[in-house]
Amino acid sequence: MQVLQTQAAVEHALLLSSSSAPLTPTVGSKSSSHYDLRTVCAAHQMVARGGTAQKPTGTQKAGIWRFLNLEVSADRDPGKDDYSVSRPLIEAIANTLACPVDSLPSSALNVVRKSFDARKVVNKVRKDPRFVYTVDLHIDELQGTSSTAGKVIQFLKNRPGKLEFISEDTNRADVIDLVSRCKIASLVSMTEKTENAEDDGLSANVSHHKHAKITVVGSGPAGLFAALVLAESGAKVILVERGQPVESRGRDIGQLMVRRVLRPDSNFCYGEGGAGTWSDGKLTTRIGRNSDTVKMVFASLVKFGAPPTILLDGKPHIGTDKLIHILRKMRNHLESLGVQIRFGTKMVGLLVKGNRVAGVKVKKTDDLDCEDVISDAVVLAVGHSARDIYYKLLEHDIHLSPKDFSVGFRVEHPQELINEIQYSKWASDVRRGSGKIPVADYKVATSIIEGSREYSAKEKQSGCYSFCMCPGGQIVPTSTNSDELCINGMSFSKRSSKWANSALVMTVSSKDLDLFVSEHGPLAGVAFQKSLEREAAVMGGGDLVVPVQAVPDFLNDKLSGGVLPSSSYRLGVKEAPLHSLFSEHLTGMFKQALVNFDRQIPGFIDGRALLHAVETRTSSPVKIDRDAETFECTSVPGLYPIGEGAGYAGGIVSAAVDGLNAGLALAEQLGLCKDILKEKRAVDKLMYY
Repeated sequence: MQVLQTQAAVEHALLLSSSSAPLTPTVGSKSSSHYDLRTVCAAHQMVARGGTAQKPTGTQKAGIWRFLNLEVSADRDPGKDDYSVSRPLIEAIANTLACPVDSLPSSALNVVRKSFDARKVVNKVRKDPRFVYTVDLHIDELQGTSSTAGKVIQFLKNRPGKLEFISEDTNRADVIDLVSRCKIASLVSMTEKTENAEDDGLSANVSHHKHAKITVVGSGPAGLFAALVLAESGAKVILVERGQPVESRGRDIGQLMVRRVLRPDSNFCYGEGGAGTWSDGKLTTRIGRNSDTVKMVFASLVKFGAPPTILLDGKPHIGTDKLIHILRKMRNHLESLGVQIRFGTKMVGLLVKGNRVAGVKVKKTDDLDCEDVISDAVVLAVGHSARDIYYKLLEHDIHLSPKDFSVGFRVEHPQELINEIQYSKWASDVRRGSGKIPVADYKVATSIIEGSREYSAKEKQSGCYSFCMCPGGQIVPTSTNSDELCINGMSFSKRSSKWANSALVMTVSSKDLDLFVSEHGPLAGVAFQKSLEREAAVMGGGDLVVPVQAVPDFLNDKLSGGVLPSSSYRLGVKEAPLHSLFSEHLTGMFKQALVNFDRQIPGFIDGRALLHAVETRTSSPVKIDRDAETFECTSVPGLYPIGEGAGYAGGIVSAAVDGLNAGLALAEQLGLCKDILKEKRAVDKLMYY
C-alpha cells in the first residue's frame, strides 16, 4: 500500500512538472546512459521506501573509463565541427593502452570534450596544431561488441591526467530537472505523513507555500535563471526589464547602426538577454568550466535550443545570431509557467516598509506615471550599465562597496594576421570560419613594472590582460547616451568577419580614483568610467564616432595623419591622441604591456593594429553587499542583489550561475521547494561531463 501511494505521488509530481520529456541526448553521448532524471529519482525513492522498481533500460553499466588529453594532429583530424570517434582518435586511444587498434569498437567510445591547441612549444617540445580530446570508454558496450574485450580491459589502470575510472551513474541535469526532482522528494515525504491522501489533497500540500510573489528586475542571464528556478518552484514571478524583447531590440540596434538613432533603454546594453546578447555569446568562464552549476547552466541552454556541442567544445561559443532564438524559447517557457514579463518597464525606486523591501516602483519608458509592484522579495539582477540604480540604492542607505574593475582599449587586427601568427602554415585551413580548424584567437596577460611597484597579471588586483577576445568579430557601440562613448566586441556563430578584436584592459588602482573619491564616495569608480567615456566622445567628435590610433603611433606618442588601417566599427572612426586619454602612469603601463604582448605573440605590434577607445564596462566598479549563503542584501531584508550589476559576475556564464544559485537559495528560504539545495548536491553527483 505504501509503495503504491509513493508511486502515485511520483506520478503526480511528473504531471505537475513543466517538462515531462527527458533531456535530449547530446552530441557524442551514449543515448542509453542519459535518461530522464525524474524517472531515476522515482525509482530511487521507491527503493528507499522498501518497494521494488526496475532501473530504466540501459542503466546497467559495468563502468566507464575516461581518457584525457588525447591528441590528434590537425592534418589527420576530421575538423572542428566533427565530434565523431574518428580512426586517428581510436589510434590515439590504442596508443595510450598499448593495445591493437581493431580491439576498440567506435560504438563503445564517445567524445566528452574537444578543443584546439595551437601552442607551438609545450614543455620545451615543438608541436604542430592539434585537437585535444576527452573520451569515455563504456565497458558494457565494449564487452558486447568486441571479442577481444578482455585484452583491452587488462590494460585499464588509473593514470592521473591520462586515464581514470569514473562513476557509472551519469547524467546531464538542467534546472527544470533539478526542480522536478525536488518536487518528487517533497511529495514522497508528504505521502509518508498522509498515506490516505487523495490526489487533490496532495495538490493542496504541494501548493502550500506557492503564494510567494517575486519581482525580478533585469532579464540578463542572472535574472533569467533566477526567474526560471523560482517559477519552476511555484512562485508567482514578475520579470521587469527596461529594454525590449529581442525582436524589437534587434530593430532598435539596426536603427542605431544604420541611422545613428540611439534609444537610451533599448540598445547593445539594455534589453532581453542583457548586454551579452549582442556581444559574442562566448561561454568561456573563469569560475571553472567543470563546476557542477556551470554544467547545469549549459544543459539548460541546450534544452532551450543551444547547439549540444557547447557541452563538448573546449571553448564553447554560441554567437549572437543563435542566442536570439534561445532567448525567445526561454521567454516562451517562462510565460508558460505564468511569469509576467514586462518589457519597456524601468525600476525607478524601491518600496520599503518596516525596514524591509516590499516591492519596486516602476514606470513604462514612455509614460510619466509610476506604479507600485508589491512582492515578497525583489531579485535585483540589473547589469552594470544601469548606473542610475546605484543612486536609487544609496537613497535607501543600502551599502555599496567599491571593487576592482578594469578599463582600457579595444585593439583590432586583421583576422588573417592573427591566423598567420597563431597557425603559421595552417592559416589557410581557417577559411573565415568554414574550414577544419577554428578561427584563431589569443589570450595575453603580463606583469607591469612601474618604478619600484610591480603589477602582476597573476594577482587579482593588478596587471594588463586581454578580455572578451572576439575572433572573426566586430566592434560595436555600447553607449547608453550619446554624450558618453564606450565600445565592446561581438561576433556571430561562424566568426566569419575580416577582423579580430579584443579588449586590452588595466586594473584601476586607488591612485587613479583619488580625484573622484571625495565627491562621489563609493561611486568614485562610476564617476571615473563616465569621465573617460565623455573624453572619448569628445575625441571622436561626437555622433558616436570612435577615436582610434595605430598601435605603433600610440607607442611613439604621435599621429601619422595618413590613411588609417581598416576598422570593423561601422559608425566611423577618427584618428586621435589616445596616448593622452588616460593618466600618464596608466598610459605608460599600457605601452609596456603592448611591448610584452609582442614578445608573447610576435607580430602583435603591427601597422595594421588599431586601438579603439574606450573600453570601460568590463565589470561593475561597485558591489552591493549581501549574505554569502542567503544572497540577501545585508543592508535591508527582502532584496537579493545578483549578477554583474551587483558586482558578483563578469560574463554570461558567471552571471547565469549567480542567478541560478540565488534562485535556489531563495526558493528554499521561502519554502517553495523544501531542501532544494540538498537535491542540487545530489544531482551534482550524477553530472560528469
